[in-house]
Amino acid sequence: MTAAEAVPVWSVDPRTGKRRERVGAEATADAVDAGRVPGGGGDRPVSPAPEVRPATPADVERIAALHTAARAAYLRARVPDAPFDAPAEYARRWDAWDRMLHRDRAPTLCAVRHGTVLGAASWGEPQHSPHTGPASTVELRQLHVDPAHWGAGVGRALHAACLHAWRAAGFSRAVLDVRWHNRRARAFYHRLGWRPDADRRPAPDATHLALTLPLAGPEQPPAPAAP
Repeated sequence: MTAAEAVPVWSVDPRTGKRRERVGAEATADAVDAGRVPGGGGDRPVSPAPEVRPATPADVERIAALHTAARAAYLRARVPDAPFDAPAEYARRWDAWDRMLHRDRAPTLCAVRHGTVLGAASWGEPQHSPHTGPASTVELRQLHVDPAHWGAGVGRALHAACLHAWRAAGFSRAVLDVRWHNRRARAFYHRLGWRPDADRRPAPDATHLALTLPLAGPEQPPAPAAP
């Protein structure tokens, strides 16, 4: 059984950090961080918590689209006029996710609300961890959320599901790389306990920051603020 197959279908209440397996259409309330949702502000109705499940090849189109949109959103903050959401960019994302789900069979989860995939996460054997072997270390390679749903707890639900799967698979440490200028992502991971990886110090001209998270011990509830 893979780590992804070990993940039950469940939802997370970001306000309490408690995980609940879903029963039929049951869903817990998902707090909205009003100041961070695009177009947000003021009081808004809470949304049902996303369902987290293993992704399938049928999800490729939607995952590629939200990945393209998320990438364009954070890169456009640095280069406003660049066509980061052009058809060619979508095609590259589609090819990458199609390869992961069809050929590489990388463990991948998606977060779904009202039948629509809003985010996805994928992991695998670490590629840049010389001091800790793959038997105990896992690398979070992708975690993306549709920008229209930033701040609604989707990223946290995916992250919590990843932690559950990694611990169930026996991993004791997780690593990832995040772009230096992606301050939103860096803040998100910092709130969830990720810290700079002393084993992978960045070069002076590095474009990414290496982070690590210990997985030993009981699962911890997420911090109050939603990404």
